[in-house]
Amino acid sequence: MTVDTFLTPVPVLVDTCCQTELEPETRPGPAPALSRSEVLTLAIFGQWMTFSSEQDCSRYAERHLRPSFPTLPHRSQDHRLLRRHQAALAQFALYLADQLGRGPVAVDVLDVAPAPVRNAKRRGRGWLAGEANIGFSLRLGWFAGFRVLTAVSLEGAITGWGVAPASTNERPLAETLIAARAHPDPRLPSVGSPVGIELADSGFGGEGYEAHLAATYGVTLVATPQRGSRRRWPKAVRRWVARHRQIVETVIGRLRHTFGLERERLHTLAGF
Repeated sequence: MTVDTFLTPVPVLVDTCCQTELEPETRPGPAPALSRSEVLTLAIFGQWMTFSSEQDCSRYAERHLRPSFPTLPHRSQDHRLLRRHQAALAQFALYLADQLGRGPVAVDVLDVAPAPVRNAKRRGRGWLAGEANIGFSLRLGWFAGFRVLTAVSLEGAITGWGVAPASTNERPLAETLIAARAHPDPRLPSVGSPVGIELADSGFGGEGYEAHLAATYGVTLVATPQRGSRRRWPKAVRRWVARHRQIVETVIGRLRHTFGLERERLHTLAGF
């Protein structure tokens, strides 16, 4: 896909979402240089092109996108506008997942991924002191940053996500997302819509925990039995779960390699 073919359908999708799904903009004072839909389109374009830095993205836009965005402001103003519309960007991502549709049964697959923000052995408090902390990942070892919980549909679309300090256990992180879906809060626009079945690995499982989620939120958690558990799954069930869990592994791999989840070293939570 070329830049021109990308900038043809995406602004239409973004503008449709802004007009049909989001509240109208109400802000006193002069109109900003870019509309909300233009800000979101530029943000999505920057992620799609996978620039090495925000400065590179701004330079490219200044040189090549001026015909499409004639009122393109300075990079600092563009960043302020993007921070203002951070919730709208999350809502558009979930709107796009809804447009892709689901199968006959609404099922999400849950998994967590590490998001380092600095070297775990580095001294000092860092950019996100009091928010990020040190946790352990089987792939990275000890790291300083966050855990990103991702919910992915069986069709491969991200339907919700949440962020917590790196030391957070998978179970409270998953329950927070499920609870926020059951009782929507406008301060958490990224959690997505509730579904009846969640697939997860053994780190999320536990008979008592699964019974708690079913009784409290009406959610069936299908998690791989932990080591030493008395539960035994038939071979066909294990294969079915493993095949569908591969979907979320693929999505997280794309977040890591294409979108730089582990190398961005974010300085603010707005980066998520």
